[in-house]
Amino acid sequence: MDKYETVKKIGQGTFGTTILVKSKEDGHQYVIKEIHGISRIFTEEKQKAQQEVEVLSNLSHPNIVQYKKSFEDKGCLYIVMDYCEGGDLSKKIKSQEGKLLSEEQILDWFVQICLALKHIHDRNIIHRDIKPQNIFLTKDGTVQLGEFGIARVLNSTGELATTCIGTPLYLSPEICENKPYDNKSDIWAVGCVLYEMCSLKPAAGIIEELCLKIVSGSYSPVSEHYSQELRSLLAQLLNCDPTQRPSVSS
Repeated sequence: MDKYETVKKIGQGTFGTTILVKSKEDGHQYVIKEIHGISRIFTEEKQKAQQEVEVLSNLSHPNIVQYKKSFEDKGCLYIVMDYCEGGDLSKKIKSQEGKLLSEEQILDWFVQICLALKHIHDRNIIHRDIKPQNIFLTKDGTVQLGEFGIARVLNSTGELATTCIGTPLYLSPEICENKPYDNKSDIWAVGCVLYEMCSLKPAAGIIEELCLKIVSGSYSPVSEHYSQELRSLLAQLLNCDPTQRPSVSS
């Protein structure tokens, strides 16, 4: 860590801290995920951290947060990534303060999220935690998908993951019902993100109603300010039957 100067702490997660740093070598700002006590943490967590590094190091796409390198120092694992100055999509949605985003802006971001998703789905990776907090904006407004901590590289596209992980508000019906799932659960989550961009609030409200709402596919309609095409796209993405949801390519 001697090569970096800490600018500020950005966030705190289950396994560690995210900090904004400035490189003493090139003067650029980067984000470093600091995974604490790597020597003490369980093998499972250590594997998770190393898996994130492995997944990121194999991905190179304009709409995916670029991984730079990783290293261990004084019992911590450090993952160095590009810094997205525009913050995350959830902050952007909050900053609208109820003022609807334009359809053009929503579709621009949506397409970029889909391009990132296509890149990982083509490589048999399910992200498993797509939500506005994990979608970042660069200075020039490019959207980048990040946080591959719980992504899983599937051995083959046909393999179904069975572990129930992710963020409750964005879980697909099949995950809620403990059924096996595939990359169509990412499509559901993208539908939830699209819904949030249109309505400035999550598709499901309080946690108690959440699974019921998700499994029955009930959510308040978005504003008629948006085109019929956009609303129909939303209905396709938030279809309770994963086989009826479009793939990212279609």
